[in-house]
Amino acid sequence: MDAVTLENQFESHLSTWREDEKAALELLKIVGELRFDRGVEIILFRRNIYDARPTEVINDHLFAKNYAKQPINMQMSLEIVKAIAQLDLAPARIDIGKLALNWLNSDQELDMIHFVSSELSQFIGSEAKKAKTIEPRDVVLYGFGRIGRLAARCLIEMMGKGEQLRLKAIVVRPKNKENPAEELNKRASLLRKDSIHGKLRGTVRVDEQNQQLIVNSCRVQVIFANSPEDIDYLEYGIKDAILIDNTGAWRDKESLSRHLRPGIKQVLFTAPGKGIKNIVHGINQKDLNFEEDTVFCAASCTTNAIAPVLKVLHDNLGINNGHLETIHAYTNAQNLLDNYNSKERRGRAAAVNMVITSTGAASAVSKVIPSLSGKLTGSAIRVPTPDGSLAVMTLNVENETTIEKLNEMMRHASLYGDLIEQIKYSTSKEFVSTDVIGTSAASVFDAPATQVSADGKTVTVYVWYDNEYGYTRQVLRLAKYAAQVRRYRYY
Repeated sequence: MDAVTLENQFESHLSTWREDEKAALELLKIVGELRFDRGVEIILFRRNIYDARPTEVINDHLFAKNYAKQPINMQMSLEIVKAIAQLDLAPARIDIGKLALNWLNSDQELDMIHFVSSELSQFIGSEAKKAKTIEPRDVVLYGFGRIGRLAARCLIEMMGKGEQLRLKAIVVRPKNKENPAEELNKRASLLRKDSIHGKLRGTVRVDEQNQQLIVNSCRVQVIFANSPEDIDYLEYGIKDAILIDNTGAWRDKESLSRHLRPGIKQVLFTAPGKGIKNIVHGINQKDLNFEEDTVFCAASCTTNAIAPVLKVLHDNLGINNGHLETIHAYTNAQNLLDNYNSKERRGRAAAVNMVITSTGAASAVSKVIPSLSGKLTGSAIRVPTPDGSLAVMTLNVENETTIEKLNEMMRHASLYGDLIEQIKYSTSKEFVSTDVIGTSAASVFDAPATQVSADGKTVTVYVWYDNEYGYTRQVLRLAKYAAQVRRYRYY
């Protein structure tokens, strides 16, 4: 290839890239206006693009090939967003990747505005708005550890016009009774910067006099209390709130019911609970009775990761039995250095040892998918990574399959149906644990790693999950459902 040709290639690519960046900037401007002025959130194959850099949006379009099997370019997305902006939409969450895919698969006889209007017809007009009237609900975070701080970040990022969940308070047990202002500033610092998830996008200010954190658009009351009975939430202007207990201090219905104080209507526990409904959003959230189930839980991070994939496989292939092995990041339940721990092996230093331990995820799945009761065994290995875990499941199935058929059913499930928020489909042969960090889906299905036996009756699948952030997003999906503030969705 001669020098002239190479120079022409360079200039052509540079010109195309500049046009894509300009289109991304224009798209982001419209996305921001839709979000703040009209309560319409735009995503791309479940990836949030609000507050993204133009280059990140371009990269998200490259990821779209996992789903579309054909390119979706910036100009197409911009045209779709411009069409959305012209419609009289009720508050909604709209996946423009799905719109683009449906457009590419259509006969394209309609122009873009009429196509988008047809696809979103149920969301348009005054009647649609009346049918989906939402009363915002207050949220209290009880506890401010790994999950609590991520929940705070997510709630603040989701705030928009404040039409769904509003973070009103964070309850913590005081560590520094003599100097609460110092403790407040330390907790603000932990929210502001995270060693795994990076800096919070926005500002964190401390109002020491009123014991409040001012985070972006939210003014959040910090309540220091030793027990649930110490608090009357009505004193803080909080009413009919959903309280998210992320402490793990109480695990059964009786003890978690202590949170049902004045101002609190529902209690959501962020771990497996006893005597309460264990819910994995996307699978069995409809088991919740909004009036009767005032205390419930979001199961475990591992259960949320494996249950969606198991449901797809069980519905399509019929699982006879199987075993799951969880390769799990270490947690605060382990020791940083060798020391006494009440659980076997967990006393050894977490950051330098692989530690065999137990998991209740295999049995917990039966609470979510009863037809799998007694069919699965499970074990776990804690490994020296701070976040990002992997579930390896070997299953004996009723209906024979192939690698291609199995992967296609998972790709389809990630794009259509009830589990599109829960399952992300990856075709990357270079995927490793750090790549899953920050993924909003409960699980990432690793298609290249799939194995199927010669007779097609034994399958091994690999499922990655962010045991912190991905799980937190599942918790908040459940919170929105329980609080009945879910908007229209086009996924």
